[in-house]
Amino acid sequence: EVKDSYSRNPTGFLTYTADGRMMAIISNDGRKPLSVPDWISALAEERAEAFATSIAYAGRYTFNGDKVIHHVEAAGVQNFVGTDFVRFITKVDRDRLILRVPPLLKGGERITQELVWERMKPAR
Repeated sequence: EVKDSYSRNPTGFLTYTADGRMMAIISNDGRKPLSVPDWISALAEERAEAFATSIAYAGRYTFNGDKVIHHVEAAGVQNFVGTDFVRFITKVDRDRLILRVPPLLKGGERITQELVWERMKPAR
């Protein structure tokens, strides 16, 4: 069964630098803004929803065969820090990169994610 793991039209950025650093952020589409500009003072339910509908992490990366390994050094979820995220490179072409994530638990369900990244057009 195929599902949209991050909603139908998520927004995300994946950056790799020449010196071996990376960062990733993905946000579901249709996210609701908090009711107040101070995210600490927002209602707990609003903060929980904001937390559950986005992911962000950064660190070093290395290649091993058909895998890119993200060595997490900072993340929105502290449990990710100090871990490695393995991503299988399933397709690379001029403007598109497809990474497959090994099976993981998300929302209590075991899933395999396929992340499709498209190169951004240069800013004008």
